[in-house]
Amino acid sequence: MTEPTFRLQDPRPTQKENPYTFHIPSKEELAEVTNGTTVKLIFSAVPASEKYDAERMWVIVEHRDGTNLLGRLDNTPDDIPGLNPGDPVEFQIHHVIDVDWEDPELNARFASDFNNWFARCFVDDAVLERRARVGFIYREDPEHDEEDKYPDTGWRIRADVEQLSQEEYDDTPCSYVAIGAVLNCDDSFVHLLSEPVGSRFLRTEGDTYELCQENE
Repeated sequence: MTEPTFRLQDPRPTQKENPYTFHIPSKEELAEVTNGTTVKLIFSAVPASEKYDAERMWVIVEHRDGTNLLGRLDNTPDDIPGLNPGDPVEFQIHHVIDVDWEDPELNARFASDFNNWFARCFVDDAVLERRARVGFIYREDPEHDEEDKYPDTGWRIRADVEQLSQEEYDDTPCSYVAIGAVLNCDDSFVHLLSEPVGSRFLRTEGDTYELCQENE
């Protein structure tokens, strides 16, 4: 029996941990996948590649039986020896991480605002490292960097100082990241993201946010 040269990654655990920055199709979208549909899967080499942990590649579906699918690889692997374009690929519907819809109606129906979560913000590292929850947010005029693919939202996100030691409070570095990366850690403020420049909100003990005046 020929040993497998690759395995397919199940994207669901990653999506569960990173819901705002790792997108997978909805159940409704996956239900529309049929013969001729082009889908993207995550391949890992067996044995493991020294070059890549995984490669994301397209597969054209040739047959579907419930959750079981058979397709043909539509990419050239970079470092998975023994796997070539046109090779058969058996997979489960849950392996799909993206769908390339040729049908304009389906493409419009399943259009997503997912990329909005990659717009940037400044955030205290203590939040990203899950050492503290979000405690205070405010929005200022965005910084413009023509080299950045994703724009600055203007949101500035500070850690709850009550959860920091004095040493951490005195030295709290911040990072410029996708706002979705912050929401993966604490999405308690997601409903406020459409508020205008100049908005300032303080988290209360009841985990709600109250509007603050600028001099507070």
